[in-house]
Amino acid sequence: MWRIRFIPDQTSLPFMQWRKALFMLSITLIVASAVLLGIRSLDFGIDFSGGIVIEVETETAADLPQIRTILGDLDLGDVALQEFGDESHALIRIERQDGGGQEQQAAITRVKEALEAYPETITYRRTESVGPKVGDELIQAGVIAIVVAIVLMLAYIWFRFELPFAIGAVIALVHDIGLTLGMLSLTGFEVNLASVAAILLIVGYSMNDTVVVYDRVRENLRKYKSMPLISLLNQSVNETLARTVVTSGTTLLALLALFIFGGEVIRGFSFTMIWGVIAGTYSSIFVAGALLLYVKPNRGGKTKSGDPYADAERLQANANLSTPIDNINDSSPFDNTSQNEDLSSKAVNNQTRPLKSGKTSSSKRRNRRNRRNRRKT
Repeated sequence: MWRIRFIPDQTSLPFMQWRKALFMLSITLIVASAVLLGIRSLDFGIDFSGGIVIEVETETAADLPQIRTILGDLDLGDVALQEFGDESHALIRIERQDGGGQEQQAAITRVKEALEAYPETITYRRTESVGPKVGDELIQAGVIAIVVAIVLMLAYIWFRFELPFAIGAVIALVHDIGLTLGMLSLTGFEVNLASVAAILLIVGYSMNDTVVVYDRVRENLRKYKSMPLISLLNQSVNETLARTVVTSGTTLLALLALFIFGGEVIRGFSFTMIWGVIAGTYSSIFVAGALLLYVKPNRGGKTKSGDPYADAERLQANANLSTPIDNINDSSPFDNTSQNEDLSSKAVNNQTRPLKSGKTSSSKRRNRRNRRNRRKT
């Protein structure tokens, strides 16, 4: 059957030879992300910062300067306007007002009354108001969710593999989250509850890629006990490369469709996921995989599961063993090899079979001569 191969079945790329340069790249990007977060911070949305968000639609392209002039006379504090998807859509963000919910609703009413002076008919597509207490609680809940996800992933990898694997996987997760936050700070995408959901999805996706690589590494550690670790890691990554590229590629195709055609509402979510998939694929090879060279996983003969099939595969890969003697009787009666072996063993047995009497052949000849001599006399 004809099929398209984007990656050859057998590759031998020296991934681990590139690890030092890529380690330096990762460290540089993490430091740059920390600097960006310190200087520019994140553009927290209404979910976290609190305030008022109003999405409006005009008949033609929205005149943002005119809308800003109209709202500037209301003395509502900081008012930010931006196009939201189509040119006829605009997003109005107003800082939260002093007081409770009644003060927020009063500010929304004043905005709507003021926009009646706009020369075109305005349709209000969305109106949201979030208080400061709710925003703080959502920030705390988002941070707790991300930390708990990382801790649970650490426990899962530790239980399924062993501690050195868990260390590499968690460092890769922190790497991915740090790069994602830095990219959100650089691009200015709004950080809201959808962004937190995207980060949690990135944690799961990155861990899935890492587990695929680690599974192959563990299997090869059992098979090739004398192979240098750097060669073993290269072989393991090359063996899983086709699966990794195809899975990441199909995921990116779906996310690109969301980013282009999904509209402004989910554009931040889809962008965060696109960046996270790229970072997760990179880290599963060049961070989680390469770190095993330094944390030194166990290469002992016994496995945690005690799987006899894994032990048999290891023995055959190490020694290229022939068919065991115990299995000769189980071979087919039409197997020429087993028949020849049976004939050879019979010949050996005939040659080494002991004499029935304790006398040797020379003593028998001597007795026969003596009996002939007695007859003659």
